[in-house]
Amino acid sequence: MHKVWAVIRREFLTRVRSRAFVISTVLGPLLMGALFAMPILLDKRQTAARHIVVVDGADGTLGRQVAARLSAEKRDSATGALRYRVEQVAAQGRTTAVRDSLIALTGLRKAGPGGVDGILVVDDTTLRTGRMEYYGANVGSPGDMSALQASVRPLVIAARLERAGVDPAVVASAQGSVVLRTERVTQGQRTGQSGSASFMLAYIMSFVLYLALLLYGMQVMSSVVEEKSSRIIEVLVSSLSPFELLLGKVIGVASVALLQLSIWAGTAMVLTTYREPLARLFGASPASVASLPIPTMSPAMLAVFLSFFTLGFFFYSAMYAAVGSMCNSHQEAQQSQTPVTLFVAAGLMLMFSLLSEPNGSMAHALSLVPFFAPFVTPVRYSLSPLPWTELLASVAAMLAGLVIVVWIAARIYRIGILSYGKKPGIAELMRWVRTA
Repeated sequence: MHKVWAVIRREFLTRVRSRAFVISTVLGPLLMGALFAMPILLDKRQTAARHIVVVDGADGTLGRQVAARLSAEKRDSATGALRYRVEQVAAQGRTTAVRDSLIALTGLRKAGPGGVDGILVVDDTTLRTGRMEYYGANVGSPGDMSALQASVRPLVIAARLERAGVDPAVVASAQGSVVLRTERVTQGQRTGQSGSASFMLAYIMSFVLYLALLLYGMQVMSSVVEEKSSRIIEVLVSSLSPFELLLGKVIGVASVALLQLSIWAGTAMVLTTYREPLARLFGASPASVASLPIPTMSPAMLAVFLSFFTLGFFFYSAMYAAVGSMCNSHQEAQQSQTPVTLFVAAGLMLMFSLLSEPNGSMAHALSLVPFFAPFVTPVRYSLSPLPWTELLASVAAMLAGLVIVVWIAARIYRIGILSYGKKPGIAELMRWVRTA
């Protein structure tokens, strides 16, 4: 065990001290901070209400209603900051001339007084066809354009109903929205977690495992190839067995992965837990970040995820190490690792097929397949309660698969690390497994 610990320590320290590890570890929190700060910065930049001119080419009624509605729009309900500063211009019979004169002032607001941010044109055709025109310095924001359209649309509908002799208030009451609120129930107890939060949690867990396998599983493979090509492996196997070397490499790289992922997860937890106080600290409205859906993870869910993450990482890392021992160069290894990577990608893709039926027959079967269980079982547990017997069966299947894969990988590794020249075929690999 002392020799295995020496390999673990060497693999861990070599990677932790590398420039790539330091840069990626620092960049992760920086990117998270940038994503968190983006809505705050946008909220702070939009401190002034946008100046919009409503050009009314109709009888004046619709224009007044639109101007009043937009004037009441608030950018931040907490502070009462207005979204628009609205001015109405009557242009019946001369809509085009008024519009063109205002277009010349559009976008000049920062250059001096008299400029406007946008021009909204409504006329008689708006009531007939629903067509409006907006001319502005910034028309590329789908959110702003949708908000503007959503503000005007009810007024156009109400005007049409009045012309038809129908009370708009009655129709509005009948068309009141129906909101479906979802909440997950586990073992007869309410959890307070919505459907969207459950989906986000499932997706995050699957993606974290997928990312860890691609980043660190391939590091195991690259390490084996590098030591084999430089003949360092021949010196190492003179001091310890190939199985001890394989075990030390996998555990050492897994420790690096857990350290880096823990730093990233801790950063994400701080940013999401204290997002509203942080927004206030930077002078922005808490509403700018309050709408972010933040899933919660129970201790049981965390235990299930960590268990299958660890088993899955060891399972696939052993396969990557076996692939590395068969190859003489990084180019060969990149070509040979494709089947393993396809299984990893398939596990991530299967997550989406389980969303509608997490307790179906296919989900039950996939939970017992070691290639897919690390992805499938935590996702199923996050979406719908699973009996402990089923969880234990999935763990047992993973352990059995891990033992078989490690046994095969160790036998391939034992011969492969000292074999040079032509890459072995399937028949040769089978012979290695039988004779090693």
